[in-house]
Amino acid sequence: MSDNYIKINPWLTPFSWFYGIGVSIRNQLFELNVLKSKSYDIPIISVGNITVGGSGKTPHVEYLIRLLKDRAKVAVLSRGYKRKSKGYHLGGKQSTADELGDEPYQMLRKFPGIYVAVDKNRRQGIERLTGDAETRDTDVILLDDAYQHRYVRPGVNILLVDYHRLIIYDKLLPAGRLREPQSGKARADIVIITKCPKDLKPVEFRVLTKALDLYPYQKLFFTTLEYDPLAPIYCGESRPLSSLPADGHILLLTGIASPRQMQEDLKPYAADITPMTFADHHRFTKKDIRRINDTFATMPEPKVVITTEKDNARLFGLEGLSEEVRHNIYRLPVRIKFMLEQGEQFDKFITDYIQKNSKNSILNKKKNEAKTVTPPPEESDVKPRTISFK
Repeated sequence: MSDNYIKINPWLTPFSWFYGIGVSIRNQLFELNVLKSKSYDIPIISVGNITVGGSGKTPHVEYLIRLLKDRAKVAVLSRGYKRKSKGYHLGGKQSTADELGDEPYQMLRKFPGIYVAVDKNRRQGIERLTGDAETRDTDVILLDDAYQHRYVRPGVNILLVDYHRLIIYDKLLPAGRLREPQSGKARADIVIITKCPKDLKPVEFRVLTKALDLYPYQKLFFTTLEYDPLAPIYCGESRPLSSLPADGHILLLTGIASPRQMQEDLKPYAADITPMTFADHHRFTKKDIRRINDTFATMPEPKVVITTEKDNARLFGLEGLSEEVRHNIYRLPVRIKFMLEQGEQFDKFITDYIQKNSKNSILNKKKNEAKTVTPPPEESDVKPRTISFK
């Protein structure tokens, strides 16, 4: 059912065995406290996976940003994969994708009211965010892609598992794509199966729940992808997917780890889809640009180029794109949606955690102020008002 995208290289299995030994020793050193995990007073939520490649980390981090940004000062801390800068770097108005990396740059542009910082050393990044004068008012830190970064102990650890590449069917690197044995899922407080088909049947939810075999203290959620209106990269106006002509043709241009679900989701909106797939975080060359131009020129009308938000950061401003491509290229913003009406349960878990652990934040101050309110004598049975996220 959910292993249809998994490819195992059996001849690499011996190397996976040696890799697994190394990972297991490292994890055991953390369990024995030989290697130290550090906790912090500020609420920290980690979002990551144990699989190489895309499992939907960025849309899930963005969901958390939308949930919290009007209630607290949010900071996102990422490694900044394939960025050209070094060390700690705080995003600003003049920042570029080269300085921050694709995903942090994307989040900075979409949510200008939050802090976005990058640092391979997550401890140093947390200490800079909480200690520097310009970011000292941070209330909550979202760690992007930090499940294996065990030197930090987050308050909430969220593990994402791609529906199309369930960890129970995968193998360790290099034979498969697991970064660590599937037993590593035990560190998660929340496990989310991502990119689920919208028509998933009730029996499949039950099968998946049993197959993952989580501990009682772990919460399991299911999410699917939803898309906002197409947004032009260069010129034109936004348009819903439903506005695409049924007899139209889509050139799907992607440089992400797992584009197949996006391709499946776009099938109802076109007569034909021509995928042009590049490696994750691919930097487009002049040869690539010529190929894009030539491919689009040969496609019949009506036609459009659709790319991802992450690829948009690397495509915008590139020289050489034909006028035809520039006038017809759109980025497709993606969101996640919780299935089985689990959204309220997830939101409450997150907001309750932040409210209970915000020792130095405005949230806790408001909560404490509310608790100190003394009821009028004639209404002594009325409970003091407390802060609410609802």
